[in-house]
Amino acid sequence: MPSNMSLFSVNAILIISTDDRSRILTKYYSAPHAPPGSTNQPGVNPYPTVKEQKAFEKGLLEKTNKQTSDVILYDGRVVVFKMEGDVMLYVVGGGDENEIMLFGVVLALRDALSILLKHSVDKRTLIENYDILSLAVDEIIDDGIILETDPVIISSRVSKPPTQDITSVKNIDLSEQGLLNAWEFGKLKLAERMRQL
Repeated sequence: MPSNMSLFSVNAILIISTDDRSRILTKYYSAPHAPPGSTNQPGVNPYPTVKEQKAFEKGLLEKTNKQTSDVILYDGRVVVFKMEGDVMLYVVGGGDENEIMLFGVVLALRDALSILLKHSVDKRTLIENYDILSLAVDEIIDDGIILETDPVIISSRVSKPPTQDITSVKNIDLSEQGLLNAWEFGKLKLAERMRQL
């Protein structure tokens, strides 16, 4: 049994344009309780500066540009990737991470973006819909922990607001008199609670 069991499994998620090598979205994650001063432990971000991140991304793009496989080992990290239009989707994990699990993440991202952007996943569409892209990534991964890999659930969470919140908002009076009524109601309830004590 490994001594450092953790839910943390994703070091980075990268979306890079293949034509001009520009960064569309890059998120690097560090485990919340990583030992300070070490770079070999799982969960420690090995690329803390933007210069190191760009060097890693440049080398990664050069290495995967002509690859036919979807999984490589690069710089001691497991990297799974998919090319979609003129962008590359990367998920980077530690050297001992399960590549099938990471591949599920990159497929979930690709399929969720395809659903959300109506099968138009390219650089221009991603930049125009950066809010949707960012929300989709946040629904899949939170601080390096994989939360969801079902693209239908991810796209439904990103595309529409929860219905239970909308029904409660419709009946709120936000006029000046409505706010004064709410203030008086709050004061009355607070006074009742204070009398009960």
